[in-house]
Amino acid sequence: MRQEIEQAVQAAVNTIAGTNGAQVELTRPDEQFGDYATNAALQLASTLHRKPREVAEELAVQVRETLGDKVAEVSVAGPGFLNIRLSDTALIAGMNTEPIKVLEDKTYVMDYSDPNPLKPLHAGHLYTTVIGDAISRLLERGGATVVRTNYGGDVGLHVARSMWGIIKTLGGECPEKLAAIPEAERPAWLGARYVEGTTASEDDTPPGAKAEVVALNKRVYLVHQDDDHESPFAQIYWTVRQWSYDYFHELYKQLQVKPFDRFIPESEVAPLGMQAVKEHTQNAPENKTGQDVFVYANAGDETSQTIIFHGEDYGLHTRVFINRDGLPTYEAKDVGLSLTKWRDYRFDESIIITANEQEQYMAVVIAAIKLFEPMPAERTRHITHGMVKLQGGKKMSSRKGNIISAMDILDSARAAGEASGTNPSEETILAAVKYAFAKNRIGGDIIYDPKESITLEGNSGPYLQYAHARARSILAKSKVESQNIEELEPTERSLVRKIAEYPEVVGKATAELLPHYICTYLYELAQAFNSFYERSRVVGDPREVARVQLVARYADVLKDGLGLLGIAAPDHM
Repeated sequence: MRQEIEQAVQAAVNTIAGTNGAQVELTRPDEQFGDYATNAALQLASTLHRKPREVAEELAVQVRETLGDKVAEVSVAGPGFLNIRLSDTALIAGMNTEPIKVLEDKTYVMDYSDPNPLKPLHAGHLYTTVIGDAISRLLERGGATVVRTNYGGDVGLHVARSMWGIIKTLGGECPEKLAAIPEAERPAWLGARYVEGTTASEDDTPPGAKAEVVALNKRVYLVHQDDDHESPFAQIYWTVRQWSYDYFHELYKQLQVKPFDRFIPESEVAPLGMQAVKEHTQNAPENKTGQDVFVYANAGDETSQTIIFHGEDYGLHTRVFINRDGLPTYEAKDVGLSLTKWRDYRFDESIIITANEQEQYMAVVIAAIKLFEPMPAERTRHITHGMVKLQGGKKMSSRKGNIISAMDILDSARAAGEASGTNPSEETILAAVKYAFAKNRIGGDIIYDPKESITLEGNSGPYLQYAHARARSILAKSKVESQNIEELEPTERSLVRKIAEYPEVVGKATAELLPHYICTYLYELAQAFNSFYERSRVVGDPREVARVQLVARYADVLKDGLGLLGIAAPDHM
């Protein structure tokens, strides 16, 4: 309906102004003013050298003629605003309209969650998992094919640091000792080893620890290069790597997110990234392309293999893509990742979700790729989010060990639910966490409050679950069959008007990749229903057959919206 009204107003604008007509934008005014409004007349007035109200009156006449019985009133307000009030029939039709699939035949690669094996999986990973799943669901609702990928660093310095801590704790390269570590304790155990290795490497304590970590880093790459599964070192590596993946799979199962289509480890894409960088490095033997995107950092120093990208030439900053030991950095691996996704999926858009601190880093990587493989670079969108903080604003750091893990978040919600005396189900626990993350606009920091997230009052996931269950309870009490509505009473109209906004909200959330629009809408919808129900009895009322249809549609929209957030809508609570 919104699109039809925009077209009608645009046609009227074009009739009056011809090629000088402004692009029409509709807004949702307060209900007392109508269902839609536009300031098109104000925009046109200066161009046409006419009074705004005079232009608005002319637009109103044409819009009435075009839309006919779909509008109850087209009026002019203030200096020249055009207010449009839909007829009951049109509003009811809008209430039953589904979101338009505008992304059919499009392929999106969604890269999110991305925890690194052998490191703690913290609340930030949980956040990107929840938000990435919600965005993927929105894209699928829009008709797109979505490939969910999960990229993780199973090689690199962080792995070497963890391996240092593991070997020290085991008293040597003794893979048989790993069996003594209980399965439930493995994630925390690995996290502690990472902290130990990081501290030792950064402080070089005991002396020589830093050099030992560097040597272990090379050995990890050799494990992959040689496909080594037999040496004690390799046995330790493959065992603890699998521990990490087992933990990730368990967490995703508990979160009830849609399964990932592909886990892409850094070890898989590192060789391709290395090759691409060297093929575009000035004076590199592998460069047969003639493109000098990268350069050796230390000309004349035969011991250093460092290759860099001069980002300053593009308003960015310089970064190392291959280090002095000839190993790929995160940057080179991300080059390999981008080329792998492009090779395998030929996506219309590749979406990457990371913390804000990675914004400049990704800008450099994408700028470098664009110089020799422009299409995947131009089709990559980087979404960044703020830090997930503990109450009180404390920033978390996996290096220092003062993190709150993903499981800690879920456990804190459970504890808050038990403390409240509500004994929430696992579905409600997930609703509390997911909604608490999703209701915030992506970009800012997130401070998770377990008590606030689990409440059945206010803007929370459990509140919306309860709102849905309450509506289903009303429907269960009614013994009549709903009938199509033709005319609306004022309280009914307000609810129908809000329900009819749903396709527009879904469209906006999908276009902007912002799930918080869905959260805001669902909360407002539940409030609109509460207002309706306070003043309009359903069961036993003379208009029960009509109102049952409204309640059913309200419940369906609430359930559908929660589903887009990955939240269940139980019929009973």
